[in-house]
Amino acid sequence: MNRFIKDMKRYFAYAKFAARADLKAEVASSYLNWLWWVLDPLLFMMVYTFIAIVVFRSSVQYFPLFVFVGLTLWNFFNKTVIQSVKLVRNNSSIVSKVYVPKYILILQRMMVNGFKMLVSFGLIAIMLIIYRVPLTWNIIYMIPVMIVLALFTFGLSCIVLHFGVFVDDLYNVMNVVLRLMFYMSGIFYSIGTKLSEPYRSILLKCNPVSMLIESARRCMLYSSLPYRKLIVLWGIVSVLLCWIGVKTIYKYENSYVKVM
Repeated sequence: MNRFIKDMKRYFAYAKFAARADLKAEVASSYLNWLWWVLDPLLFMMVYTFIAIVVFRSSVQYFPLFVFVGLTLWNFFNKTVIQSVKLVRNNSSIVSKVYVPKYILILQRMMVNGFKMLVSFGLIAIMLIIYRVPLTWNIIYMIPVMIVLALFTFGLSCIVLHFGVFVDDLYNVMNVVLRLMFYMSGIFYSIGTKLSEPYRSILLKCNPVSMLIESARRCMLYSSLPYRKLIVLWGIVSVLLCWIGVKTIYKYENSYVKVM
């Protein structure tokens, strides 16, 4: 733990600098520049809203916001985890020349994806005003929701980063797993109301992303309490995942260059 804290203090500035450089490089050759960070989730929201309302006749209250909240949290989780699989190989020019704790590369990606998530939350704030969604003090629960999401994403990303160095096919496997997880996370339907038991409880208890998305919607859109016990439970599990992931990276990171 002491080594982790010291390394975080030492390399945190590098992670911020690298994340800023990645964001600038990402829009350098684009005509829309940073506007694409706004248009990307907005267009996806419009597509899913059209399909659900026009095709499947969904009557969910505040449905565009309902979808947008789910997509915002999902994109942060999904992009960070899938990018972590090949993170060491994609940064081989850095890893092979200077020492950087490999989980710092994950922190860098989380900063990039986290910035895009903040842009989406800015749009959500505007839409809350447009749709006149009544806000209550329950919105404060978004703080633990986001903390648990960040911890779970970091812990899982550390684990897939490690195995991604040794297993070339892990990227393809994770693509399939995350696609399945996408449809089981209730991005464009409500697990809490659309599914019956025992499927509702299984998905909410065993899929932390679906539980966090449902919790975010409840406290932001519907003035309800989130799933507080599950948030605490998965917060503990996420801390354990982080500990396992960081410890595994420290133990084997010297062999990553040899494998590459």
